[in-house]
Amino acid sequence: MMENSAQKKLTLKEKVSYGLGDVGNGFMFDMGQIYLLKFYTDILGISAYWGGLVFLISKIFDAFADSSVGAFIDKRKVGKRGKFRPFILFGSIPLAIMTVISFMAPDFSDTGKIIFAFITYMAFGLSYSIVNIPYGSLAASMTQDSVDRASLGSFRAIGSQFAMLISGMVVIPIVLYFPDQKLGYTVGIGSMALIGVIFHYICYRNTNENVIRLPKKEEEKVPMSKLFKLLLSNRPLIALCFVCLFMVAGSNLRTAVQLYYLQYNLGNPGLMSLLSFTSIGIAVIGSFFIPALVKRLGKKKTFIIGLFIGIAADIANFVLPANVPTFIILLTIGSLGLSFALGLPWVMVADAVDYHEWKTGQRTEGIVYSSYSFFRKLAQALAGFIPGVALGLIGYVPNAEQTAGTLLGIKGLMFLIPAGLNLIAAIILIVLYNLTEDLYKKIVDELKDKQKVNESLKSA
Repeated sequence: MMENSAQKKLTLKEKVSYGLGDVGNGFMFDMGQIYLLKFYTDILGISAYWGGLVFLISKIFDAFADSSVGAFIDKRKVGKRGKFRPFILFGSIPLAIMTVISFMAPDFSDTGKIIFAFITYMAFGLSYSIVNIPYGSLAASMTQDSVDRASLGSFRAIGSQFAMLISGMVVIPIVLYFPDQKLGYTVGIGSMALIGVIFHYICYRNTNENVIRLPKKEEEKVPMSKLFKLLLSNRPLIALCFVCLFMVAGSNLRTAVQLYYLQYNLGNPGLMSLLSFTSIGIAVIGSFFIPALVKRLGKKKTFIIGLFIGIAADIANFVLPANVPTFIILLTIGSLGLSFALGLPWVMVADAVDYHEWKTGQRTEGIVYSSYSFFRKLAQALAGFIPGVALGLIGYVPNAEQTAGTLLGIKGLMFLIPAGLNLIAAIILIVLYNLTEDLYKKIVDELKDKQKVNESLKSA
């Protein structure tokens, strides 16, 4: 059943609260993306290769965990707290605990440290899936209004960028405040995780699930294997999955390498706070413009323009000599463009849920979203593994002066490879993504008409 509330416009409070959910996600997830590889190499004391391998294996494990969580959610009956919101409420505390444990450095043997890193980061990934898959699926159940969906994507992008901004500005100063950096990481990461739990609660408390389907009777249920096969007919989703694979890999690769670039190429790791404030701050501002750009240009064109702005800024940053003013200016321009691109997939995946229901007759938010998330995790796996292996290949030595070749390699990882990955993403989006604004409007209208017929038949 789809209740009438599905047609109501979302309030600003609901949109902001949904965005704050991604602040909560970021205050835990970003810790791993920004700091964990450097923590592994410089604090825990394992090699960059093993650190990268931890990311690769753990993220592949997470990708399959996402699919399992999505399938479980879609089979679950809708409770009094809703279908998705209870996971956000109850899953945030285990997620916070695993975030902190991932940044502990026990005095184990070399092998013991590697095993510890694998176990803790895989457990973190599973905890994150249990919260993030329902959170991502929630957007499709809040509204079917195209502009409101764009607003949800905008507020989610703002929340994500805000979390990255605060994470980048706050954690390293806290770590450096303590003479013992192990303790510093525990305090810094623990503080972020605690605040993340609070934001998850706000998201749970102030959002509602308005697009609801009654559970099918047992004899009407479609086998899960068939549901996954039906996804192959969802062309917009398939396109978004591959766009995500390359775009997110590029974004997370840069995130994993930026501390190395600041420390060795620019000679100032303290720039992390300024970098976060300028580049991410402008990206937060850019995210506010997503609904207006979508209304004027459509989602696909806005997405493509954002990617090409980011590509141009990265190429310029690689070609020009490394210096702080040029680096900050170009990275800020690139962040502005990429804020459009990084915010829109969440909106477009929600559209793909409706496309899937229109084409197959099955509304499976969890499976659709977890399929998209599967590719995000593969991208994160590559983004964690590539720098770990590449740092070894280019001759990186922790806490030492790097050679000219190593510095050039770090610069390439920071700019050139992300630009290439974003270019591939843009080409896939241009060629494969076929869900136009007019087609989406037709889909929503037909779904509403079908629902009215079903409701009238039931009441007859």
